[in-house]
Amino acid sequence: MTDSLKVVPTADPVSTGVRNTESLAHALADVLADTYRLLFKTHAIHWNVEGPLFYSVHNLTEAQYKDLFEAADDLAERIRALGHLAPARLEEITDRSRVHDVSKDATTAGMIEQLASDHEKLAHRLHALIELAGTHKDPVTEDLATARSAFHEKAAWMLRSLSKS
Repeated sequence: MTDSLKVVPTADPVSTGVRNTESLAHALADVLADTYRLLFKTHAIHWNVEGPLFYSVHNLTEAQYKDLFEAADDLAERIRALGHLAPARLEEITDRSRVHDVSKDATTAGMIEQLASDHEKLAHRLHALIELAGTHKDPVTEDLATARSAFHEKAAWMLRSLSKS
């Protein structure tokens, strides 16, 4: 094995003017965990939804899980840019996340309601991250969190609107 394959990832100090990168990386890792769990949950609902709203829910969840996939990468890369390691074990993701798997035997309405609630949970967590980033002179994380919060608020609205009868 060459020496280039023996490199072990490590955290690195950064000097960008951002203060307390460790607390920011921790908060970003929490958001990443929720994003990753919601990505899986949204994809599972996309695969398994049935009924008269199948086409609408199937298409909406596809757009959402694609966005969540890209967001997970952006969040992990921001953690790395702050000099810290991104979560690398599924156990870390499940332990940090406030999002839970879809309930067994959930109806289409139940699935939609769960997703809307999860998007709202993520928006709350992102609002806290926006405040934290502002106090630690981190406009990049603040902008990222603001954009992500806007996505989750819109997703929750769309899901709530879809589930009305």
